[in-house]
Amino acid sequence: MKGYEYQSDFARKYIALGRDEGRDEGRVEATARSVLTVLRVRGIDVPDAARERVMAQKDPEVLERWLERAAAAASLAEVLDEPS
Repeated sequence: MKGYEYQSDFARKYIALGRDEGRDEGRVEATARSVLTVLRVRGIDVPDAARERVMAQKDPEVLERWLERAAAAASLAEVLDEPS
């Protein structure tokens, strides 16, 4: 069925929706990996539990905030801990 295009509006709508969701998930995963990369390059040790926490985070706003913090933070706690 390679190359087949669905003809109905119903099918095309849900195919497009699936593509959009896939793109969003890809962006979230890429941002999570970026957080870990910045921390690694800056020499900040990331234990497995913290690595899993970063990769499990699905909120793009939280990941963006962590990425911004990772660029200047002196420790992992400064990146992941929410201010009280």
